[in-house]
Amino acid sequence: MWQADVKLPASKSISNRALILNALSYSPFPIQNLSDCDDTNVLVRALESNDRDFDIQAAGTAMRFLTAFLAKIVGEWTITGTERMKNRPIRALVDALNSLGARIEYIEKEGFPPLRIFGSALQGGEISLAGNVSSQYISALLMIAPTMENGLVLHLTGDVISKPYIQLTLQLMKQFGVEAEWQGESTLRVAPQSYRPVPFTVEADWSAASYWFEMMALSRSAHIRLQGLFKHSFQGDAMGARLFSQLGVGCDFGEGLTLRRTGQITRKFVHNFVNEPDLAQTFAVTCAMLDVPFYFNGLQTLRIKETDRISALKNELKKFGYVLKDPSAGVLAWDGERCEPESNPIINTYEDHRMALAFAPVALVRKEGIRISNPFVVSKSYPHFWEHLLAAGFSVEK
Repeated sequence: MWQADVKLPASKSISNRALILNALSYSPFPIQNLSDCDDTNVLVRALESNDRDFDIQAAGTAMRFLTAFLAKIVGEWTITGTERMKNRPIRALVDALNSLGARIEYIEKEGFPPLRIFGSALQGGEISLAGNVSSQYISALLMIAPTMENGLVLHLTGDVISKPYIQLTLQLMKQFGVEAEWQGESTLRVAPQSYRPVPFTVEADWSAASYWFEMMALSRSAHIRLQGLFKHSFQGDAMGARLFSQLGVGCDFGEGLTLRRTGQITRKFVHNFVNEPDLAQTFAVTCAMLDVPFYFNGLQTLRIKETDRISALKNELKKFGYVLKDPSAGVLAWDGERCEPESNPIINTYEDHRMALAFAPVALVRKEGIRISNPFVVSKSYPHFWEHLLAAGFSVEK
């Protein structure tokens, strides 16, 4: 039996929202247990900087949140990122901000970063936005909404995806003294009001926890305890605990969250990941390694993440002999079809932290272990992951 007692990284999603809300409240309180990942560090540097030009590298959250934040700060700003970031669309957010009184221009390619932002007071008002865009666009608008002269009425059209992330934003805004309300299923109203500074501590990351759930699912015998998680969490990825019950993993809250094997594994795993898209890679790899056919839908945003995650999963799982299909938009499935595996595969990570994190546990089911290229991409969300594996008894060689 191997054992792990893990102090999980702080939630990146909460950290980055809390940083913006802390800045909007002009708070004298430093945020406690702030995430130490790349995405949060670039946002900290930007908010503490006196520069007018920002390079947020590969941090998608920072790109969206800072674009909205800077649009209301008087001055002229530019914001850019990696080549991949320059190919991640941002038109929906820019159009929304410009319609609310902002002035934002594209420096290179229309609809994509880098951006030039002429910050000023925003009028606000009433706008419509497709509900199937990244929830980060919606959260970015909501967080600055109470600072607008007329507040914001936001109509979300069509299917609303990643709704738990919107709820997380609203809950955090409430903790900083701002009330926002749903009107029906698809309209959000935020009146003009002021944030208030409050002491704030960040919860551990349920997304990071999912990789330890995966390790328990793939282990014959293990004892894993995870520290820093809240039993009643607003993080959407807390759903992972319930989902992993279908793959033989139970959990109990006590002094931390203790994972256990139940042996009860579903014959086929079917789930709509519209509210937990960041868990899709974890479950695709786990299901494949357990030989559990699966059908995932609700994955519309996976093609515009750090990489095209649907193509990446198909490519890398095929190296182990699993033939995945994506029969329609937002769907990824495996019906049990196999092909000849590579004899000594190397996992490409595509500059995507979740590819490295999701595939690392495969070492538990391969006596020859697993090889991962560019492993330090995990710094984007879980910088001490390899150290935690070493502490748990894994052999990790560079």
